Amino acid sequence: MFKPLHNYVLLERIEEENITAGGIIIPDNAKEKPSRGRVIAVGTGVYDGDNLIPMTVKENDVVLFAKWAASANEIKLDGKDFVLIKETDILGIIE
Repeated sequence: MFKPLHNYVLLERIEEENITAGGIIIPDNAKEKPSRGRVIAVGTGVYDGDNLIPMTVKENDVVLFAKWAASANEIKLDGKDFVLIKETDILGIIE
């Protein structure tokens, strides 16, 4: 499996519904990439001088992340698509 370094987080996108509340079906080519994901793996954190600042998110958290995050990298592992993103580009944890 893949273990991110430092403050990187490996996410699996959570697909949004393709039908609107009014019953209109949205074709795949018109959908925006979802900005929700499930945390698959996290790095150890980053150092602030001599102190390690641990990660806030943990595996299996469902998070909301910035759609156009500068740090986001689309990667493929074992035939599946993932997003590798810095924790600072995660906006919050959905509970």
